[in-house]
Amino acid sequence: MDKTLEKSLTHWLKSQKSSCGIFLKLAIFTGAANGVAIVAQAYLLATILHGVIMLELPMGSFKLQFGALISLILVRAVLAYARERLSFEAGKRLRGDIREAVLNKLTDLGPAFIQGKPAGAWASVVLEQVEDLHDFYAKYLPQMMLAAFIPLIILVAVFPLNWASGVILLATAPLIPMFMILVGMGAADANRKNFSALSRLSGHFMDRLKGLSTLKLFHRGETEVKQIETASEDFRQRTMSVLRMAFLSSAVLEFFAALSIAVLAVYFGFSYLEHLNFGHYGVKISLFTGMFVLILAPEFFQPLRDLGTHYHAKAQAIGAAEALVELLEHPNPLKQVDENFSEQTGQLRNTDLSKIVITASNLEVLTLEGKPLLGPISFSIKAGEHIAIVGPSGAGKTSLLNALLGFLPYRGSLQINAAELSLLDKDYWRSRLAWLGQDPQLFHGTIRDNVSLGNAQLSDAEIMALLQQANIADFVQAHPQGLDAIISDQSAGISVGQAQRIALARALSQPASLFLLDEPTASLDNQSEQLVSAALNQAKQQQTSLMITHRLDQLQDMDNILVIDNGKLVQQGDYKTLSQQPGLFKSMQQQDDGLSLFIAADLAADTDAAHLENHAETGESIGTKEDK
Repeated sequence: MDKTLEKSLTHWLKSQKSSCGIFLKLAIFTGAANGVAIVAQAYLLATILHGVIMLELPMGSFKLQFGALISLILVRAVLAYARERLSFEAGKRLRGDIREAVLNKLTDLGPAFIQGKPAGAWASVVLEQVEDLHDFYAKYLPQMMLAAFIPLIILVAVFPLNWASGVILLATAPLIPMFMILVGMGAADANRKNFSALSRLSGHFMDRLKGLSTLKLFHRGETEVKQIETASEDFRQRTMSVLRMAFLSSAVLEFFAALSIAVLAVYFGFSYLEHLNFGHYGVKISLFTGMFVLILAPEFFQPLRDLGTHYHAKAQAIGAAEALVELLEHPNPLKQVDENFSEQTGQLRNTDLSKIVITASNLEVLTLEGKPLLGPISFSIKAGEHIAIVGPSGAGKTSLLNALLGFLPYRGSLQINAAELSLLDKDYWRSRLAWLGQDPQLFHGTIRDNVSLGNAQLSDAEIMALLQQANIADFVQAHPQGLDAIISDQSAGISVGQAQRIALARALSQPASLFLLDEPTASLDNQSEQLVSAALNQAKQQQTSLMITHRLDQLQDMDNILVIDNGKLVQQGDYKTLSQQPGLFKSMQQQDDGLSLFIAADLAADTDAAHLENHAETGESIGTKEDK
């Protein structure tokens, strides 16, 4: 990974620690207090051993020291528990804030941006990569502070007794972080590649799982299994690379810590044998001094070893942060750059949207990257008008709806009640919309949860009234669980028509002034189509509506029809006018008529074939009615 990028990501990670609140500071404080308790415990142990071994005092004379030692052990246990709890709470709060920021950013960028990646890739970002930040804040950051505090506390206690021991500890301590950095240089890059492999595998697997039926129909199962196997093997290799880094780091740290303690032991050993005579302050080195320093030596290196153990958490967090920072800092083209944007938006917050009038002038709808999808086009929609948008697939119909929903940027003018849409508060604007598409998204939960998703204050009676309005109340009442009936993932357990009508009930729960309909009956059978159409016609009687459809036979009651082709508005008018003039609409109408005749002929042929087969089975002669 580029060093500049790594430093930038590390700086970003540290800048987020304010989300941990006071819990991070309390975790560091309890860790430092535990360091003081370690010194006190070593002092008591050295005092008891020196007294019993060198001064030959009876064990009973150390009752006070034994009592204090037991108390210190209990205090250290409580401090260690408190530190773990506080560290976990700090990481938990951080994860909550980051996940909220990610979801808010995805909401701001909208569906047009989200559809640029597979659902599995977004699941990896929102779940796994946010989770992988936890140890950085719960373990690495507190340990980084303690790796400085605790050795300093021990050096303060050791130097007054024996300066040579202090020098040995001070000289060998930098070896551990130095080699930790050297070993960890490649760890962040390995983790970043590992996250990329996981994201690819998640997106690949989820997409194939959703399209499993299609893959089987086209006999692509074996090929996709091999591709998933390849992606899984790539992820396995990268995971093992990260683990190798972690094990190598631990081995190096243990080696240098053991080496330093061994040097101390040799120094005291030769000092007791009187082969070395330095390091003291004119007083012979006692057993107390040697035991005190040797008991503290492992504790001196333990915070550094723990920091090395948690260093992989930093590498892991840097690898996870790359995708998070890229998302959170992604420029939002839907936001106005105008410095007066906030003030203007506040002034337009109270714009009356009880009736909707839409005026587009030289409107160009753009992708998030700024490429034109539609336009320039100009049109106007009066309050209460019902408008249909027709045209070939890819003409730009859905792009226009996405612009009205605030999900795509635009150039030119798109005014709502004489106020520019880009200056309207998006939440306020969307609260006045009712949207229904051809592929309704219902979530795992009860029917009550799905209908009241946009309005949690709805009572059961109000929900049933909405279901009645959407022509689905009979199904809910007949169900043994009623409103508590569970809808599984991907609307499993109910038909497409039922899902569409439940989604319609949810749309009707909004105080809508504008209905935006994207082929709401495209995937329905005749009965479901009639029920949904009847419910929509009743709901939007007094409101403005804009509907995309390929069903030209349903447009007789529309006030105006916009015909779009290759991003241009090529025709507009009512059904009768467009049917009588040459152009794209009439061509589409003729194609629909031809298709209808083909389907009717096909059905008739199937009926005749069945009739002949029936006569053949019964042995009855075939002839005209007059013959019989």
